[in-house]
Amino acid sequence: MRNLSRFLPLLGLLLVAGAAYAGPGTVGEAEKQPLNVAAIAMFVAFVLSTLGITYWAANRTKSTADFYTAGGGITGFQNGLAIAGDYMSAATLLGLTSMVFAKGYDGFVYIVGFFVGWPIILFLMAERLRNLGRFTFADITSYRLDQSKVRTVAAISSLTVVLFYLITQMVGAGQLIKLLFGLDYEVAVVVVGVLMMVYVTFGGMIATTWVQIIKACLLLGGGTLMMLLAMSHFGFDFETLVTKATEVHKDGTKIMGPGSLLADPVNAVSLSLGLMFGTAGLPHILMRFFTVPDAKQARKSVFVATGFIGFFFLVVVLLGMSAIVLVGTNPEFFEGGNVGGKMIGGGNMVAMHLAKFVGGNIFLGFLSAVAFATILAVVSGLALAGASAISHDIYANVICKGKPKGGSELKVSKIASIFIGLAAIGLGIMFEKQNLAFMVGLAFGIAASANFPVLILSMYWKGLTTKGAIAGTICGLTAAVVFVVLSKAVWVTVLGKAQAIFPYDQPALFSMPLAFLIAFVVSKLDTSAQAKREIEAFDDQYVRAQTGLGAAGASNH
Repeated sequence: MRNLSRFLPLLGLLLVAGAAYAGPGTVGEAEKQPLNVAAIAMFVAFVLSTLGITYWAANRTKSTADFYTAGGGITGFQNGLAIAGDYMSAATLLGLTSMVFAKGYDGFVYIVGFFVGWPIILFLMAERLRNLGRFTFADITSYRLDQSKVRTVAAISSLTVVLFYLITQMVGAGQLIKLLFGLDYEVAVVVVGVLMMVYVTFGGMIATTWVQIIKACLLLGGGTLMMLLAMSHFGFDFETLVTKATEVHKDGTKIMGPGSLLADPVNAVSLSLGLMFGTAGLPHILMRFFTVPDAKQARKSVFVATGFIGFFFLVVVLLGMSAIVLVGTNPEFFEGGNVGGKMIGGGNMVAMHLAKFVGGNIFLGFLSAVAFATILAVVSGLALAGASAISHDIYANVICKGKPKGGSELKVSKIASIFIGLAAIGLGIMFEKQNLAFMVGLAFGIAASANFPVLILSMYWKGLTTKGAIAGTICGLTAAVVFVVLSKAVWVTVLGKAQAIFPYDQPALFSMPLAFLIAFVVSKLDTSAQAKREIEAFDDQYVRAQTGLGAAGASNH
């Protein structure tokens, strides 16, 4: 790619397609809204700016290190913002705001579950990730183990997590754009998929990082502004807000205490474990620790990300509580003006209605564009993580035995990015009317059950062997999938069976300890000569993990 002109025909095609399909009508379960001119204009501005970033990044993406990890040249603060951008998805703004709106304190408990995984990453993982890894988390799990076998299993596990996360994001994008921009669902999914392929294929990690940073700043700025405008209606007094919210909410003062979300303690604990340890096993999050120059910057990344994410989650709580009063009592936001009835656009549109209430159509358009930008950024990070698993772990280290021909790994990465983009588009269209709750749970459940146990054992336990790592990963992966399929979310809701075989909605409480146990037992039972060599090699790994001696250096961009 030599000039920006290659992107302009693509952008024109996307905009023409969008205009052609805009209009009234109903697709799927979401009601399509009239064309939002402000939202379209702001979306176009964002796309133009990010395509400019991609053009700039493409000229600096010369090697596989640049493509996968931006050459390790991202600062800790920049990477912290990018990590926050990776983690703060549209579901964070829309879904969690709606949950606080409906459940009050229960929504806050759910938010805490998403947040508490970060101290684990900061204190247990960040430094060792940077010192031991190069491009993917499989670099760490296979550091002293059988490269071919462990990388293959780790890549399959990573791709499974990426796949389910991508489906969720693509379907969310389609529904959001149909609701907010007036476009057809299929067109919205294609637009997201094509833009994702452009960002990743041409710009790699450099472009993806800066798209994440811009998106994080927009989301933090937009969310904070909306919170301040909403709180101004209550004199910026939290007590006044809570008093009015409990007066008008159908559950009254009950919203300020534990409710239905915590009714089943087993489900609550399992959900918490999945969210906590699943965060520490998400491939696109782990990959970000290889983009900084050293372990110090890796720790700084998590510290910065934790601060921004924690602040944003508190903003979301205030938005949800404010919406109880400002949106929940306003007939403008309910079908037929029936307050307390069906909300226009569905239950997840609380944040958007609040934006319109406090800032009119212009602010609604801005937040709509930010929500779409959020999805674009997240799917780009996921696609890059999936492409790296295919090209670096499977192609370069399994097929080519660690010696790929010059430039071939980078070519495979870009081809893999395109195929992942096409698969995401197809699956997004295929799963349009599907209940996505089980896929989110499955993504976190697999990450917590398959990726996290072996990752943490490989870094901290000398006795882990190749056979133990493979058995633990396969067991965790299989158990998480089977438990979710047999749960009510899939077995009853999706497959239409009378009663769930597995009585809980979240698998982590059962599948994660099982993965740890299997990895431990199989490793202990492995008395082969190879196992002894792997155990002895832990001392060298420990020195590298603590000092960073021999870790990849950074590139300047």
